[in-house]
Amino acid sequence: MKHHHFQKRQLKRLTVAAVVAALVFVLSAGVQAQETYRIGIVSFLSGQAAESFGIPAVNAAKVIIEAFNKGDAPPPYNKIGFGGMKIEPIYIDENGGATKQIQEFRNLYDREKVDAVVGYTGSGDCLAIAPVAEEMKRFVAFFDCGTQRIFEENKYNYVFRTASHATMDDVALVRYLKARNISVSKMNLINQDYARGHDSRKEFTHAMAQLYPSAKMQADLMPKFGAGQYGTEISSLMSKPADLTYTSLWGGDLQAFILQSSPRGLFKRTQVVISAADHVLPSLGEKMPDGVIIGARGAYGLLSQKSALNDWFWDRYQKAYKAYPVQTPYRIAQALMGVKLAVEKAMTANGGKKPTAEQLSAALTGMEWPSPGGRIRMALADGHQAIQDNAIGSTRYDAAKKMVVLDNIHHFAAECVNPPANMKSEDWVKAGFPGAKCK
Repeated sequence: MKHHHFQKRQLKRLTVAAVVAALVFVLSAGVQAQETYRIGIVSFLSGQAAESFGIPAVNAAKVIIEAFNKGDAPPPYNKIGFGGMKIEPIYIDENGGATKQIQEFRNLYDREKVDAVVGYTGSGDCLAIAPVAEEMKRFVAFFDCGTQRIFEENKYNYVFRTASHATMDDVALVRYLKARNISVSKMNLINQDYARGHDSRKEFTHAMAQLYPSAKMQADLMPKFGAGQYGTEISSLMSKPADLTYTSLWGGDLQAFILQSSPRGLFKRTQVVISAADHVLPSLGEKMPDGVIIGARGAYGLLSQKSALNDWFWDRYQKAYKAYPVQTPYRIAQALMGVKLAVEKAMTANGGKKPTAEQLSAALTGMEWPSPGGRIRMALADGHQAIQDNAIGSTRYDAAKKMVVLDNIHHFAAECVNPPANMKSEDWVKAGFPGAKCK
């Protein structure tokens, strides 16, 4: 009898243990199923670059991440989240300077425990963040920045840029001028006095020297970044008549320059060419002069080519924000798409586990993927720097549509306007674009 009761007690204990074990298994499985992928998104949320650059980029990130988390993006992006992990974004303001951004980057990894960082528009910020990410052995994908120096002056294992650098913008502009048979004997320049401004000025003048060797430079102005007031510079440009005026100004600086120079007749006296201006078109509207030749740092927005993926992105973004996507929305979308495929590629090779920074970096190196702005290829800097197609067009305000439209659009293949893997940008341009493949 005692033995029988002992057996019953033992059975009860075993049953309870089995139930506890089952509960532990279910709970642990639930935790595993609910694992998230925390990603830092850094963009200008305040300051002069917020309205036309930073906030549209964040808006696109929200659209893309929502679609990923629902699993309703088009193939190959239709798997839920990142490989089944729900994406948890943490948005950080890029405004404040490079020193602040270095601390914010450290905080994202050390305090917020993010798994990856995608961000940065300012070239100075990218130049500051890159060595810090490498020192920390933490992954970062720059979705923008113009300066070529990031990978042409250093090698990195954990640092990537998922969009072309500024050489493409300036080479495409000069090729466009030549294709349109625009005569240039004298030219003026105005660029911001910081990394991208200096790089853009240099690449544009080198490209002009190749295709317009007789063109003479007159005014060569370098106002400080964020100057906002350009009365003195406009007077200087007006006092030196030129066939062509080139600028790489962007964001609030570009808007201010256009609004201050247009009433003074600058755009009627010279052919203005702007390497990256599509982002100010929606806000300027009819105040944007006609006939300005502009780029968008890619085949983006009004310069984009029709595709199923582009139609999907355009529609999603426009429905969410009652505006069409411009440069930075396209750039951050292609960055997040590339990171998603790299995470999932790394997980496949890692037994389905969340990848480490090393595994993610290995997966993204040399990768290719489709984006709304065309195919992205990590073809430079040992697979850490992307190349892509570009497009240039000229502005015209359409009163019926109540918006600026672009005419005379030319598309340029990536291999036509980006340097080859074995040459630095400046050397390639100065040598006359060896190996360029232009249709």
